[in-house]
Amino acid sequence: MSACTKAVGTALVVAVLASAGSPDRVTAQGILNQFSSENLRPSAVQVDVGPLGGNNILGTLTGGVRVDYGFVAPKVRVLLGLSYFHADLSSAARRRFADRLRSVVNDPDSNYTINLGVITWSDVTGDLDLQYMLPQGHAVTAYLGVGLGAHVRHGSGPAIDGTFVQDALNSVTAGLNGTLGVEVGAGRWRLTFDSRGVLSSGLSTVSLRTGAMYRWAGGRARR
Repeated sequence: MSACTKAVGTALVVAVLASAGSPDRVTAQGILNQFSSENLRPSAVQVDVGPLGGNNILGTLTGGVRVDYGFVAPKVRVLLGLSYFHADLSSAARRRFADRLRSVVNDPDSNYTINLGVITWSDVTGDLDLQYMLPQGHAVTAYLGVGLGAHVRHGSGPAIDGTFVQDALNSVTAGLNGTLGVEVGAGRWRLTFDSRGVLSSGLSTVSLRTGAMYRWAGGRARR
């Protein structure tokens, strides 16, 4: 075989290998290619309300509003949300704060009492959720979601206002949430039912929400 023939053969092998690439790389590129901002635009608005419970608060109601911002990938939609709740601090949480106060009180007779009274905790949350849509029929769509949230919290009470206890309750923190729900309806108006769990510093919550969604002309419920 001549040197020229060997060179041509080597060049062909290199070209084939370069064009093939690794299977993992091709698979990763295929997944990434499914994501696009082309279809991101407001398409629906939802209002919801329901009971909420948490590890440091008593049960209360929470309400929110969400905007369906369209699909970033097949069956994956983006939701922007804002929600709020106002709850009483649990007795266990108030007891921890009272113990913290006792640790800084110098009283040889130990005949003092600490009464924190009622302490409330409010939370305003902004969320960015990705929800994977699972159509169950013409008028029913289930969904699974994960998201990130920013929580702005404020504590108040006659005995703690202006103290370090209030400072400890006032915070801005991030949270991770998960959603499981169902959307019912085929027209512009839909009913939504979902459960939502939130993990964040100092307070984790679970809520069950019922809501109504209005989808205007041109909005797409699923892909």
